[in-house]
Amino acid sequence: MELKIALLPGDGIGPEVMAQAVKCLQAVEETFGHNFIFSEAPVGAIAIAKTGNPLPDETLQLCRDSNAVLFGTVGSPEYDKDPYAKLRPEQGLLQLRKKLGLFANIKPIKAFSILDRKSPLKKEIITGTDFIIYRELTGGIYFGEKQLSTDGTTASDLCVYSESEIGRIAHLAFKSAKSRNNKLTLVDKANVLETSRLWRRVVSKIAESYPEVALEFMYVDNAGMQIILNPTQFDVVLTENLLGDIISDVAGVICGSIGLLSSASVGENHAMFEPVHGSYSQAAGKNMANPVACILSAALLLEHFGLNEEARAVQMAVYQSLRKNIVTPDLNLKTKYGTDQVGDFIANNITDTDDNLSMNNENIGLGKSTII
Repeated sequence: MELKIALLPGDGIGPEVMAQAVKCLQAVEETFGHNFIFSEAPVGAIAIAKTGNPLPDETLQLCRDSNAVLFGTVGSPEYDKDPYAKLRPEQGLLQLRKKLGLFANIKPIKAFSILDRKSPLKKEIITGTDFIIYRELTGGIYFGEKQLSTDGTTASDLCVYSESEIGRIAHLAFKSAKSRNNKLTLVDKANVLETSRLWRRVVSKIAESYPEVALEFMYVDNAGMQIILNPTQFDVVLTENLLGDIISDVAGVICGSIGLLSSASVGENHAMFEPVHGSYSQAAGKNMANPVACILSAALLLEHFGLNEEARAVQMAVYQSLRKNIVTPDLNLKTKYGTDQVGDFIANNITDTDDNLSMNNENIGLGKSTII
């Protein structure tokens, strides 16, 4: 298969982890006989420095012309110190999602026995955790009108949702639940917010088309607590933009390191794949960032195009690195391995056979999403 893949490394540790994901995709090319055409473009703080725009027109056009986008990270300390800056690196990511129509963000959350001691939660709580968060990505308060009074003492952010915006991601989530364990949890704040009440009405109506899927509602404050107390109760979680941003990071604690969490953002015509973690600028250039989330995001990219065997090979190579403790400092403070060495090991262990990879089925789904 030939694929055009746009590479947007971004800021901080983005270029370092992206380089390891590309190594793995190149290993897939060689092992399975594919042709991946990589093209790189700036986004975020580095794009502002070069062009004055966090999402240059050339970058956007490259993404539109590509089959998929592999994204790194955006963010820089200089902007963290100035929350009133008119141009911010994060605007590049938000604009990209909006302009490519990437309305659904999909984040797999899974606990693995090999890493249970890395999680701050008790083993008996997280064992068996395996759910997916569907977060609406192009509506809500992040894209609503923002106002600040002339004297700077009053501010507002408008949260707007339409039935169509809710409906299109709800159908994806229900289809995913139907292919899994037939359970969907809508997380909202319907006791307070009118937008949440609209979400409930729309999702309840759509649920009639999926009678085999059990639908439950949960307020976001309770959901945050339940993810920590009893994460195995969840199968597919559906929620709006702001709430999904928060609870997906809460859920990340289950895995033991945010450096393991991958995600996919999909729309009608485009798809983007990115690690959940941020730019972690303090670690940039120190060869200590965990590349696994970006590598697993590349595996999600492969799955999106039906290259399931190839994605599995990447996931199994990642598992090998975890099993042999070839990891970065976030997983082992005494490790002798850095970003490059972990990436090299994973890329070198991508194979088209399972002969040297004896493992339990529980452990091969690293970063796996079922609907792409």
